[in-house]
Amino acid sequence: MEALKSIVELGVAEAYEILTRQLGEDPRGLPPLEAIENEDWGRDLLLSWFLEYPVEALAAAGVCLEDEAQPSG
Repeated sequence: MEALKSIVELGVAEAYEILTRQLGEDPRGLPPLEAIENEDWGRDLLLSWFLEYPVEALAAAGVCLEDEAQPSG
C-alpha cells in the first residue's frame, strides 16, 4: 500500500487538482487557481476544503490529514 501524503505537504496547484479532479469539487465553487497560486491565504483556503471530506475519500485520493500521515507505533 502506498503511503498517503499529508495535505500540508501539498502545493496550491496540487491541492486544486486533487479537489477538482479526484474529489469532484466544482471549480466554479473555488477561487480561480491563477488568483491564488502564489498566495499563502489561497493555499490555506484550499487546504480547509479537505476538512469537509471523510477520511476514506481523502485516502482514495491519496492524501490524509496531517495527524494520519505519521506511521503509528
